[in-house]
Amino acid sequence: MSDRRSFLFSIGAAAGAFAMARNAWSQECTVGEIKLPPEELYAKDQNAYWAGVRKQFVIPPDEIYLNNGTVGSCPMPVIQAVSDGYRLTESMTQLDPEDYPIWGYGPWNQFRDPLAKFVGVSRDELALVRNATEANNFMANGIDTKPGDEVLISDQEHPSGENPWMLKAKRYGIVVKKFEIPKPLNANSDVLNRINDAISPRTRVIFTSHISTATGVVLPIKEICALARSKGIASMIDGAHATGMMRLNISDLGCDAYASSPHKWLMAPKGTGYLYVREGFQDRLWSTVTTAGWDDPSLKAERFQRIGSSNVPALWGLKAAIEFAEKLGIDRIEKRHRQLADYMLQGMLKRGAESWTSADPVLRCAIITVNAPPIKISDIETSLWKHWRIRIRGGEPSKIRLSTPYYIQMADIDEFLAKFDDFKNKNARTATRSG
Repeated sequence: MSDRRSFLFSIGAAAGAFAMARNAWSQECTVGEIKLPPEELYAKDQNAYWAGVRKQFVIPPDEIYLNNGTVGSCPMPVIQAVSDGYRLTESMTQLDPEDYPIWGYGPWNQFRDPLAKFVGVSRDELALVRNATEANNFMANGIDTKPGDEVLISDQEHPSGENPWMLKAKRYGIVVKKFEIPKPLNANSDVLNRINDAISPRTRVIFTSHISTATGVVLPIKEICALARSKGIASMIDGAHATGMMRLNISDLGCDAYASSPHKWLMAPKGTGYLYVREGFQDRLWSTVTTAGWDDPSLKAERFQRIGSSNVPALWGLKAAIEFAEKLGIDRIEKRHRQLADYMLQGMLKRGAESWTSADPVLRCAIITVNAPPIKISDIETSLWKHWRIRIRGGEPSKIRLSTPYYIQMADIDEFLAKFDDFKNKNARTATRSG
């Protein structure tokens, strides 16, 4: 790759640069060799193996990053793919004068194909968009409803999942109802029964998260979609967290539409999202960002990605992120996520925190959320970062959300827990003196 780039941009190779840039533009982009620790190290010492993987990330060695629930960090092969993509596309050497470095008007199957395979759908059911927010809005704005129709959502939706429906309620008179997800959720039946009880003859859509951004609980989406289907109700899922966190087969879930943001757990570039629309459901969803092709049913899901000039190099990074995850192995990634999250949760429970995720390890993966009064999240979040370079996130007043990406070490979790103790003890002493 380094020799190729040197040749491409050398002063004396204009003709070669033209041909090579065109080739890179028209072919699937390739990613340089992914250098991971040897396989025998995984069998011998898994912590050492993941410590080697950690070197692929540019997060400083003294920082402990526990907030993939907001955004992940791209590993070096992804950063390199984006950089190469910019160098090639911005050379403007495409042979066809109508060919430009943008996506948003065409199929871009060189990116849809590997993504479709990775998440278990067909290419014709997949649209490349910029994030789950955009995809969620396509769902809410695209489906026909009339005043009085009900949409059933959970009480733990991200604002980008909830607010598209709230806007529709304010503008068009639909009714948004909420079912409660217990904190913690102890069994699938606890949420399935609540959904079933909340369904009415007016319910047209069930919209919920696959993995709650609020608590990290993994909901029984396959069963929820089956319940919706049995009653003739559309099922739409916000899967922002699932892609790259765990093995995902969207077709097997049985939903009608699914949104995701691979920039979280797949470690893809920001601005790379996707919308899945089941083939038999596509004629029920209107395009809400429109340009050429919006009314062409032969395009299938592609018509939902016709959103105007967008960022091709980011898609090269998405492809590289898929290749990186496949090199590691998604089952190995999921296993590591669960091990780290379980270790983190047990550490927090020993310190008196209350779990808001689930006691059942099946119902959590790489995010755990605890309630830890009287600690205030705004205080501990700032203190951990300012003094110890540890990043966390939560919610007021005392909710702490902890993400455990596969590359962190058990020692990193131990370090966080020790600093949590320091903060808690310091604040207890301060409170005693104040009293």
